[in-house]
Amino acid sequence: MTTAAPPRLADPPAPARERACRPRRTPLRWARRGGLAPVLFLLPALFVFGLFAWLPIGKSALMSFQRTNLVTAPEFVGLDNYRTVLTDPMFWTAVGNTGLFALLALLIGYPVPLALAVLMSEVRKGRGLFSALAYLPVVIPPVVAVLLWKVFYDAGPDGLFNKILGLVGIGPVPWLQSASTAMGSLVIEATWAAAGSTVIIYLAALTSVPPELYEAAELDGAGIRGKVWHVTLPHLRGVLLTTFILQIIGTTQVFLEPFLFTGGGPAHATTTILLLIYNYAFADSLGGDYGAATALSVLLAGTLAVFSAVFLRLTRSWSSS
Repeated sequence: MTTAAPPRLADPPAPARERACRPRRTPLRWARRGGLAPVLFLLPALFVFGLFAWLPIGKSALMSFQRTNLVTAPEFVGLDNYRTVLTDPMFWTAVGNTGLFALLALLIGYPVPLALAVLMSEVRKGRGLFSALAYLPVVIPPVVAVLLWKVFYDAGPDGLFNKILGLVGIGPVPWLQSASTAMGSLVIEATWAAAGSTVIIYLAALTSVPPELYEAAELDGAGIRGKVWHVTLPHLRGVLLTTFILQIIGTTQVFLEPFLFTGGGPAHATTTILLLIYNYAFADSLGGDYGAATALSVLLAGTLAVFSAVFLRLTRSWSSS
């Protein structure tokens, strides 16, 4: 009498066999294979970032729950600083002014560098000279640039811009003294001062566009406008999204222009969030409200972090396609 052989178990799939034969990962094996070397090289950078970036951020977050003038002992007040900021009428004025500045900067300052880069890429000779001229405003110290533009914005008839307008019969314009023109004046100067860096980024990105695509577009009868719309913009999609989010973050943190041009005036028309933070902390020479200043800073940082995360999430597939 013969007994039936036991059924043969099927061989495990190849990936399962590979995982079974693979040596087990342990910290000791990881260190022996050189995994510790990158960590050792990163330690100095982590120490510097921790000391000069993460530690101040943590202390600022803690200070937002305290009442302190950095001289006497701090007093824990819970959410009082946040209530003080959110109930301050100047807070919503600063939020509106910051939003207006960011909107005008997007309408004026976002397309201008792209247009300049596209035009400069079409130039056959002297591209290096035009690149240097475009980047020159970035080299000028910001304070010097603001003082220079203050002369341009002189409200009298001898001001540079008013003298140019006078040639066509337009009277002197109170650029910085009127609430209706002050914010736009700040945006124009800020665009001039910062556009050079973005132009250089776009010029570098344009070198990655295959020339064959432009040649094919020309054969199809496309002009500069068609080449930009159908060739340039699709290839710069990721760069455009990056510069967009960077511009939003940068414009919502505008401080230098309203501080040096108008001091927040006229009639608080150019008081921005960062200028309000400065006023909280340093307006009083005997010691400002640093708790309210750091609370507003934390609110701004948290809002920008949430906006950045949502923006990157929504545009992830579009930027990678």
